[in-house]
Amino acid sequence: MPFRISASAVRRAGPPRRAVLGWAAGAGGALAAVLAGCTASRPAARRAASRDTGLRRQAASDSALLLARYDATLAAHPALAGRLAPLRAQVAAHAAAFGAGAASPSARPPATAPASASAAASGSPAPSASGAPAVPPVPSGTSEALSALAGAERVTAAARSAAVAAASPDLARLLASVAACGAAHVALLTGGAR
Repeated sequence: MPFRISASAVRRAGPPRRAVLGWAAGAGGALAAVLAGCTASRPAARRAASRDTGLRRQAASDSALLLARYDATLAAHPALAGRLAPLRAQVAAHAAAFGAGAASPSARPPATAPASASAAASGSPAPSASGAPAVPPVPSGTSEALSALAGAERVTAAARSAAVAAASPDLARLLASVAACGAAHVALLTGGAR
């Protein structure tokens, strides 16, 4: 006797068609929600990366200006080289960490005073070369020059501390570390007085 399967028996063998269609609709909705979430996070990631790029660029610019101030102070007051050279080297390392085209940390300030440094020592504003930061005049007295340098370090450290809140975790750690180093420079330049 031949074995026959009825059409109704075949239909009952698997899950009902409505159940399969319902599952597919539910899975499709969940997949759409997941994909929408991934797409929505892309603009946020781009905004965060753009914000970090801007913060890093500003920190590099601030470091380059601070480095130029150290160079101008060293050119105007060569007797301060022993005290300022280690601090200058750290500022150069910070500039490099933020991506500035600064000199290497081991680089020494120029032995002869450039035109901008001699102008700064005379009290007139330093002319800015193409792409070089404009450096304020260096005071003629050593204690005033150290105070001016400490003030620049203080302002730069405060700006970096303020930028921490808007930065990504990695950049925030770098900014906070460099701000703390700047605060230490202020203490060293002022002899611990605030």
